[in-house]
Amino acid sequence: MNEILKEQFFVDDLSADQKHVITEMNDYIQDSLAGNQHSVAIIEGAAGTGKSVVLMELVRQYMTDRHYKTSLVVNHPELFKAYKDLGEAIPNMKVSDIRRPTSLINYAQKNNKRYDVIFVDEAHLLYSKSEPYAHYRGQNQLTDLMDLAKVVVVVYDFDQVFQSKMYWDKDLLFKTIGSHPYKQFDMNFQYRMVASDEQVAWMDDLTAEKPMKPFPRNSDFKFEVFDKAGVMFEQIKKRNKEVGMSRMVATSGFPRIDGRHNVEMDTFSLPWDEWDPQRTHWAKREGSITQVGTIYTLQGFDLNYVGMVIGPSFGYDAAADTMTIIPEKYSHKEIFKKRKDIKFSREEYQAFIANVLNVLMKRGKYGLYLTAYDPALRKRLLELQ
Repeated sequence: MNEILKEQFFVDDLSADQKHVITEMNDYIQDSLAGNQHSVAIIEGAAGTGKSVVLMELVRQYMTDRHYKTSLVVNHPELFKAYKDLGEAIPNMKVSDIRRPTSLINYAQKNNKRYDVIFVDEAHLLYSKSEPYAHYRGQNQLTDLMDLAKVVVVVYDFDQVFQSKMYWDKDLLFKTIGSHPYKQFDMNFQYRMVASDEQVAWMDDLTAEKPMKPFPRNSDFKFEVFDKAGVMFEQIKKRNKEVGMSRMVATSGFPRIDGRHNVEMDTFSLPWDEWDPQRTHWAKREGSITQVGTIYTLQGFDLNYVGMVIGPSFGYDAAADTMTIIPEKYSHKEIFKKRKDIKFSREEYQAFIANVLNVLMKRGKYGLYLTAYDPALRKRLLELQ
């Protein structure tokens, strides 16, 4: 098993909070399997709270026990690769039972298959509408998964919703569950970062467009604002040589220059992350140090240090002393796709974009390096430092 993946998803010294959640979930799953209704167990928590660690402990327990018919699904292509890698190294794990949700739904419906437990990581990435282009012709993937399994265990973080086709909020979740029994298991404790609660709150406040303030200096978490993205990249390369898994990341909105759609700022110019059809996920590839990561390659993964370039779709309001979100400058159009059943407001699109920044800032376990494309926002961040 790859040591980086093992360290992230299988933790030998689980916290008391995590052990408590696992015990409660086991009780609920067993009770639900003995009942007559299709049930849902909801693991809810913010980025970095160890949701996937808890899920994988349950996966390892149930998916290696031949008494149960099970499957693990995730709609994130990079995370799917990681789970396949993990599954190959777990004794008695049937790797073919790790699938993308559309693949599992289409297979099970065609072959009349039913399951005891289906585990869903990053369930906020399930399609909540038909997506024929991706070969999904149902109306809601959670509904379909509930029909297939006695118990569906879903991991949700509503602050990681970025696109209209994967839109979820609590109202839609509970509307989808309907009259089926369910239980929520809240994980509100930070696990990934060595940052303090106050430092995590600073990141949340920044993306929530609250008045800006200095970053708290009350933990070993490293934080630094840079005037030049090029200088920040040199520091990220140093951290990568020292401890590995340190990468540059950015939000969308950078203009094309001479036909190049790179992230370009001062002396810094690197291409966006590239999809790899092979099994090595982006963060683990050696060559990704010379690319810029996005939510599509990093959601669900840990890094050691993050070099965050806040893109052109974020500005600064001097009167309110807040960062501002400008959807018109966000160039990744997938986020704005229309849907017939829900009409999104400008504020909701702003929330999608804010969520992208929030999640990327929280990828780093030991530190966050930060700069901004907008000169006024960058100047204010430097002043506060």
